[in-house]
Amino acid sequence: MDPIRFRAPIRYWNPEKAGGLAVADVPAEHVTHLGGLKQQRVRGSIAGTEFGSNVMPAGGGRLALSVSRAMMSAAGVSIGDEVEVEISGVGRE
Repeated sequence: MDPIRFRAPIRYWNPEKAGGLAVADVPAEHVTHLGGLKQQRVRGSIAGTEFGSNVMPAGGGRLALSVSRAMMSAAGVSIGDEVEVEISGVGRE
């Protein structure tokens, strides 16, 4: 697959709780290329740091990339930061 690149802010899954799972929303134009609105394993980089994670439906026709604390720490980013994301693999390819 050709890499998918975009910029997105890291946010809490549930902003009202201001805690828990962190995600970066995948722009709508890339959802089809990632297999649609379903959970998928993905690989790539965030702020230049490699990761293995998941994308999952986030409601309202959105797809979100799960961003772990370890990923944020390794990349030197935190909640609220806008980051460069590259997804270079989907599934077990």
